[in-house]
Amino acid sequence: MSILKKPIITEKATMQSELLNAYAFEVCTKANKVEIKKAVEAAYGVSVEKVRTINVRPDRKTKFTKTGVQHGKTNAVKKAIVQLAEGETIDLYTNM
Repeated sequence: MSILKKPIITEKATMQSELLNAYAFEVCTKANKVEIKKAVEAAYGVSVEKVRTINVRPDRKTKFTKTGVQHGKTNAVKKAIVQLAEGETIDLYTNM
């Protein structure tokens, strides 16, 4: 089971990495903050100061079509925002 799934690269996440030295990752839904901290430190060789987590609920959608009503939903996701120590960075674009 891999704890870190992928980095989140959006405008907001990029701004946080530049201004606050905080990086966003999509993580396993069962991972806790201590496991996330150890996984980031092992994967990127940096020291982590703070970890904040967000559980994103699934979106439910209903579509009315000729064949009837179609129901669907997206998957639940857990995000982690990891703040690094002063002077350390992660280069997400070369590790892809």
